[in-house]
Amino acid sequence: MAAQARQADVHDSVRDREISVEQEHLDRVYRRLEEKIHEAEFLLQDAVRRGQVGTPGALAERDAQVFRAGLHLSRLNNEFEDFLFGRIDLLRGKDGKKGPDGAYTAVEPAEGAVREDGTADIAETLHIGRIGVLDENYAPLVIDWRAPAAAPFYRATPVAPGRVVRRRVIRSKGRRVLGVEDDLMRPEIKAYLDGRELAVIGDGALMAALGRARTHTMRDIVASIQAEQDRVIRAPAASVTYVEGGPGTGKTAVALHRAAYLLYQDRRRYAGGILIVSPTPLLVSYTEGVLPSLGEEGQVAIRALGSLAHETVGVEATLYDSPSTARVKGSLRMLKVLRKAARGALELNDSPTRLRVVAFGRRLELEAEELERVRHTALGGTAPVNLLRPRARKLLLDALWEKSGAAARHDDPELAAELRSSFDEDVTGEDAFTEFLDAWWPELTPRAVLAAMADEKRLGRWSRRVLTPAEVRRVARSLRREGYSVHDIALLDELQAILGTPARPRRRREIDPLDQLTGLEELMPVREESQRERAERLARERTEYAHVIVDEAQDLTPLQWRMVGRRGRQATWTIVGDPAQSSWSDPDEAAAARDEALGVRHHPVKAGPPGLSPRGRRFRLTVNYRNPAEIADLAAKVLALAMPGTEPPTAVRSTGVTPRFAVAGDSLEHTVRAEAARLLEQVEGTVGVVVAMNRRAEAARWLAGLGDRVVALGSLEAKGLEYDATVVVSPAEIADESPAGLRVLYVALTRATQQLTVVSGERDEPDADGVPDLLRD
Repeated sequence: MAAQARQADVHDSVRDREISVEQEHLDRVYRRLEEKIHEAEFLLQDAVRRGQVGTPGALAERDAQVFRAGLHLSRLNNEFEDFLFGRIDLLRGKDGKKGPDGAYTAVEPAEGAVREDGTADIAETLHIGRIGVLDENYAPLVIDWRAPAAAPFYRATPVAPGRVVRRRVIRSKGRRVLGVEDDLMRPEIKAYLDGRELAVIGDGALMAALGRARTHTMRDIVASIQAEQDRVIRAPAASVTYVEGGPGTGKTAVALHRAAYLLYQDRRRYAGGILIVSPTPLLVSYTEGVLPSLGEEGQVAIRALGSLAHETVGVEATLYDSPSTARVKGSLRMLKVLRKAARGALELNDSPTRLRVVAFGRRLELEAEELERVRHTALGGTAPVNLLRPRARKLLLDALWEKSGAAARHDDPELAAELRSSFDEDVTGEDAFTEFLDAWWPELTPRAVLAAMADEKRLGRWSRRVLTPAEVRRVARSLRREGYSVHDIALLDELQAILGTPARPRRRREIDPLDQLTGLEELMPVREESQRERAERLARERTEYAHVIVDEAQDLTPLQWRMVGRRGRQATWTIVGDPAQSSWSDPDEAAAARDEALGVRHHPVKAGPPGLSPRGRRFRLTVNYRNPAEIADLAAKVLALAMPGTEPPTAVRSTGVTPRFAVAGDSLEHTVRAEAARLLEQVEGTVGVVVAMNRRAEAARWLAGLGDRVVALGSLEAKGLEYDATVVVSPAEIADESPAGLRVLYVALTRATQQLTVVSGERDEPDADGVPDLLRD
C-alpha cells in the first residue's frame, strides 16, 4: 500500500509539473494577445482621426480601416473556454523549411532522428489553438488548428505517427489550465525534451472528451478530431465532396469544421460566403455557436430548410405536414401543378373580360375570347410569368392596332411606324388601359398562388392527371392552415422561380445630413456605402454562395434539392448524410434531383447511396464516437430491418450500462415522466424524450416542471442532436409513421451518449422483460 501511495504521489507531482508548464505557456500567449488587442485599439483610434480630415479619400480609408480593425479586435476579445487546447512534440524533420506560420513543414522524421539505442530528442514543440499567435519575433506561440502544421495533431496515430512522439490535449477554463491528457504515438522510443524524459499523463484525450456531459448546444470537436474526420475537413473543395457516416460519426461537426477550414485556406475564393443547410431549426440552434468558437463568423450562414427562402419569399416554416402530405409536396410531380397554378392564378380576383380604350378618336374593344387568345399566346413564352407582362402588354397593343384598321392607311414603312408609335402612346396614356392591365395581368406573389391552391376544386383542376383526388384533398387542406410547413417553403421558392420578380427602379440613397454640414455634398451628392455597410447588406441579401454544405442530406425531398441548388449555381459542394437515416420515402427520385441541383450527371448505382455521380470525392466515416456499444448494438437490430446488409459504424467505447425497457401501464404519461425524472438523476447533462411527431405537444405537457435539462421532441426533430440520455417512446408508433419509419426509429435510438430507456406503448407488444417486438432478436 505504501509503495502504491508513493507511486501515486510521484504521478501527481509529474501531472502538476506538466500543468505548470502549460500554464506558463498560456500566460505568455495571453500577454501577447493583450498586446495585439492594444494594437487593434490603436488602429481604431487612428481611423477616427483619419475621419476628421474630411476628404472623400480619408473617409473611405477610415471606413476600411475601422472595418478591419473592428473584426480583428472582436476576434481577439473572444476568450474561449479552451482557446489553447493542444500540443504536439515532434522529432527532427527531413527538411528544414518553415511554413508561413513559422513551423517546420516536414511530415516525416529525418534519418538519424531516432538513435540506434532507441532514444531521440524532441526537436520542435507546437501548441495548437483556435487562432494563430506569433510572438514579437514572429515565432509561433500558437498554431491555428487549420494550418498545415497543425494537421499532425489530428492525423498522427501509433500506426502512422510521422514526426509526432506525443500528442497532448490541454483542458483550460478562461486563463487557467485545468489538466492535460496525453497520447503516446511512438511508445517504442525513449524521447527527451530539454534533457528530461518526455512524460505521459492521463488515459487518453478522446475518451475524456467523449465522457463529458452534453448541453443543449453543440461543442466543437477541434480538440478531439480524429484522423478520418480530419481528412474530410482538410479535403480540397472539389466540385462535390460526398461524406457518408452512420450515427455518432461526427458528420455535422465535421461539416462545421470544414466550413471554418475552407475559409482559412482560401478566404478570397469563399468571399461569396459559405452556406450550411440544416434539416431543422433545432439543429441550427444546437450548432450555431460552433463556428465563432473556431475563429470564424460572418462569412458562414447556417440555415434550416424552413428558413432558407426567407430572403426571397419572406416567411419561415412553423408547421409540420403529415408524412403522406409531405410525400406529395416534396415530389417532382408538384412542378407541373405549380406551373399550371402560376398561370391559372392570373384568372383569379375577378379578372376583367373586356378591354375598352379610345385611340385616334375611336373606341376599340377586345372581348373575352380575344383576350383569352392574347393571354394564351403570351404564356407560350418560357420566361417567368411576372416577366411576361411586357410581352402581354405588347400583344394587347398589337390586337388593338389590328382592330383599329390603321395599319392599312400607309404603304410607307416609316410613316406606318410613326403612326403605330403614336397609337401606342395614345392607348398606354389612358388610365383605362393601365387599370385593365394591372387587373388582367397582376404581379403575382408566391404566397398568393399557394393560397389559391388551398381551394380544392381549383387545385383539382390544376393538378388533373398529376395528383389523385385523395392527394388533392390532403394538400388543399394543409394549405388552409395558418402558417407554412418546411415543404411549403420549397413550394414557395419554386413558385418564386416560376413567377420571377419584375425589375424595380433603383432607389437613390438619401443625402447624409452630416455630409451637408461638412460641405461634402458637392463632392459626394449621394453618400456611398462604407465597406462595412456593404458587407453587412450583401450578407443579409445573399441568395447565392461560393460553397454549400448540406447536412443530413439524405432527408431532402426533390423540391428541397431544387431550392438548395438555386443557392449554389456556381458553388462547390460538401454533401453530408447517411442513407440508413433517411426519412424520405423515394431516395431514387431525390438522388436524381440532387444531382441536377449539383450540376452532375445522374448515375444510379447498386452499392452505396442511390444515384451518386462518379464525379467528386467520397469519404466514409466508420467510427461511432457518440453511442456506447450497448446502445449501438440495440440500434443495429433496427438497422438490420430498415436496410438489410448495411454495416453500422463501430462504437469505440463501452459503459457497461445496458438499455432499460419499461412498459406503460394505465398511463403512458406517468411512465414517461417517471423515466425522464429517473434519468435526470442519473446523468449530469441533458435528457431527450423522443416521440412520434403527432405526440410532440402532448409529450411537452408530460414533462412540464422537470426543468430545462429535459426536452420533448418529435422523431423527425431528433436528427443530428445528441443527449446524455434519451427516452424513446413507443418504437412501433415511430416506425408506423411513414414508409421510412424504421429508419427514423434507428435515428431516435442513436441519440444518447450514456443511457437509453425504451418505453413500450399499446402497439409495441413487449415480452416479459419489456422488450418491444421491433427490438427483439
